[in-house]
Amino acid sequence: MSIESAKAFVERLKTDENFGKECSEKSSPEDWVKFAKDNGYDFSKEEFEQVKSVLCDEELDSLGGGHNDGSTHTGF
Repeated sequence: MSIESAKAFVERLKTDENFGKECSEKSSPEDWVKFAKDNGYDFSKEEFEQVKSVLCDEELDSLGGGHNDGSTHTGF
């Protein structure tokens, strides 16, 4: 598992509309991790949290997890 894999996953979410849409349909942390692993990524929830923490609200909004109050709720 690696931070690099989590970064690559997030980058693909931002650049591949279909991939991002499919991922946004997942409703639980377990589903997100399984989706990532099924698509060749290998990272822990903690590693994803580290990468996610540097995303801005606009990027999180595009993933379906951002809120205008600055908080996030992606399940991780």
